[in-house]
Amino acid sequence: MSSRPTTPVTPLAAPAVAHDDTAESRDQRVIDQRARFRTRHARALTDLMGQRDDLRGVHALADLVDDAVRWTA
Repeated sequence: MSSRPTTPVTPLAAPAVAHDDTAESRDQRVIDQRARFRTRHARALTDLMGQRDDLRGVHALADLVDDAVRWTA
């Protein structure tokens, strides 16, 4: 049995862009979104690694991120 969700995933609507939106503000918005994603991903990975000790050593990058987050805490 698969652990995948059975409900279909619907795409999110694209955010509206104002006509007076400058390239710099769009770039900054993308940079901010990426920073939030990295933070959210690192937190979820650290939570998972904390709950599942058997995952340690399975993926080197996951171990590296987990260790880096723990050292900065």
